[in-house]
Amino acid sequence: MNKGVDPIDDGVLLRRMMAGDEGAFTLLYRRRQPAIYRFALHMSGNVAVAEDVTQEVFMTLIRDSKRFDPARGTLGGFLFGITRNHLRRRWEQERNSHPLPENADELDALLSSCAASGNGKHSNGNGASPFIVRRDDFTSLETISRVRQAIGTLPENYREVVVLCELEEMSYEEAASALHCPVGTVRSRLHRARALLAEKLHDDQPVRRASAVGG
Repeated sequence: MNKGVDPIDDGVLLRRMMAGDEGAFTLLYRRRQPAIYRFALHMSGNVAVAEDVTQEVFMTLIRDSKRFDPARGTLGGFLFGITRNHLRRRWEQERNSHPLPENADELDALLSSCAASGNGKHSNGNGASPFIVRRDDFTSLETISRVRQAIGTLPENYREVVVLCELEEMSYEEAASALHCPVGTVRSRLHRARALLAEKLHDDQPVRRASAVGG
């Protein structure tokens, strides 16, 4: 079977971009934009905010690409860190949160696709448990909506680790780099976030607790 050509390394693309190669930036954008948008959308609960922040992140990459240090983490982690900073600045400016809307069909569809798409794995290499709700449970739109709403009610620091480690399947090390905290902090926050989500989902649908909550 032809496996095709290996993708160009992020670092190579970044160096080409810094040298003025517009094509390299386009490849980086296409590769990294979906995950950045999903993170911003889950954190803000607002499509317009997610779109604006995503554009700001890549504008920042163009302006400040020299800030990226491969010795400190991956480019993906670097971009997630920029996204987080932009979201926090926006929240500080507006002085209010962005609750998830009641009728957020796009968010429901996004959460469903995050659970069912991609490479078919739900382990980030750290022995982490599967995502909070198993794939089969995402056949129910009601379940998708409940999980989306439950994630949206988590405190920011817990929501961040759930989105990064569970939905984006980042390693603990990558998440720690993006969140500027120790790996142990990521582990403890994720453990607590899973427990909170399990409680919320159990309260909403106690009869499905055993099948809906990952270990």
